[in-house]
Amino acid sequence: MSTAYKAYCQVGDLADAQDFLTQIRHQLHRNPELSFKEAATAEMVASRLTEWGYEVTRNVGGHGVVGRMQLGDGQRKVSLRADMDALPILEASGVQHASQVAGAMHACGHDGHTTMLLGAARQLARTKQFSGTLNLVFQPAEEGGRNSGAQQMIADGLFERFPCDAIFGLHNHPGAPAGTFLFGSGPFMSASDTVEILIHGKGGHAARPHLAVDPILIAGSLVMALQSVVARNIDPVQTAVVTIGTLNAGIANNVIPESASMGLSVRSFHPAVRDRLQQRITELVTQHVAGYGGTVEIDYHRGHPVLVNSAAETEFARGVAEELVGSERTVAPFGPVTGSEDFAHYLLHRPGCFLRLGNGEASPMLHNAAYDFNDANLTVGAAYWTRLVERFLAPDAAAA
Repeated sequence: MSTAYKAYCQVGDLADAQDFLTQIRHQLHRNPELSFKEAATAEMVASRLTEWGYEVTRNVGGHGVVGRMQLGDGQRKVSLRADMDALPILEASGVQHASQVAGAMHACGHDGHTTMLLGAARQLARTKQFSGTLNLVFQPAEEGGRNSGAQQMIADGLFERFPCDAIFGLHNHPGAPAGTFLFGSGPFMSASDTVEILIHGKGGHAARPHLAVDPILIAGSLVMALQSVVARNIDPVQTAVVTIGTLNAGIANNVIPESASMGLSVRSFHPAVRDRLQQRITELVTQHVAGYGGTVEIDYHRGHPVLVNSAAETEFARGVAEELVGSERTVAPFGPVTGSEDFAHYLLHRPGCFLRLGNGEASPMLHNAAYDFNDANLTVGAAYWTRLVERFLAPDAAAA
């Protein structure tokens, strides 16, 4: 590694913080809070930031917290974001620090994301090796769906109240080696749309199906018909996903119900593909149900947009990772990833980069009851954020 980087943060600089950060992460994991309910988590974050000398603003877009620190005469401004909310999942990880809240757990690693950013906040407050303005954005309700935390913070004036030249965020990535940084420029994570379908039939006796219009039969047939949308309506070189996540109907074996409901998740990376998916799903569902004698209500909601990483900021973020952990633990290009992220809304307003950090090759997948964030990443992630700020807000950074 070049001697020019020796002044910047190394992973070893945070070795003495491992136990401290692990304690924070386990505390958050034991006490998960669902989207829009992150009051205790937000208060803990705000208290720590205040203790370390940050100017703290609470209740930004709900339970959002922003810690601001300005040093020197640098004019550059950078924002880092971590999400704080948990998921409505009953934990089955078996770890000692498992959730103590029935039906809620940190199954996506937001406890780790929050802790890594707190670790960087602590280190940067200690070393004060930057010149400019740092905004630490602790966001609620990333899992909130419609009108999620990012949208609410933006609506509450995040970028007007805390201006920045660029914004960065990360997410852990099960399946990749722990401590490995993954980058992709351009469209990196998919748009996410949801479709709620309510099929109306005609209820009746199970022994006299000819006198009814069976919505379960219609729904079952529709499950298979929807598989043709991607296979036969989308260019094979484009990426698209249509997943049926819910199917509900009936309460008794001998009753044909009046209705059946289905819930779809639709993913895409290109505006034309997104439009085509909506067109074909709507047409197919309407005509398919009618062909069986039923009627249907369709609520097609466009959710998070495609997450598009800007080229310059992605290359900068990649370079910081390579300096920190070496080229053998830096993967670029990586992706695209068919999951979605409300960080995409920030990137509609400011340039930036959203990256991935390997959580371990044997790690259970995200949103799985057996998942747990890898504590080995805590100091690695904290060191990465520290170094990124030091590099972005270096006295000569604007001229570099």
